[in-house]
Amino acid sequence: MKLNLLSCDAQRPDKRAIVKCILEISSNMNESLANEITDILLEGDAVDIEIADKNSGSALRALRKLSIDYEIIE
Repeated sequence: MKLNLLSCDAQRPDKRAIVKCILEISSNMNESLANEITDILLEGDAVDIEIADKNSGSALRALRKLSIDYEIIE
């Protein structure tokens, strides 16, 4: 499943928690790429990630908990 991460609406986003979440839910990502994606997201730009279908429910809950808006691409 592909997700478009649109923005993070948290008052004080926890960058470390976002990086950890992206690493856990994404299917093919290393820590440096997760850091880069998090920086882009926190600057206000949308990013695409691919998540494993078996983790989709928990992944979406984790993103909502971190106040990250997303849309499902496929």
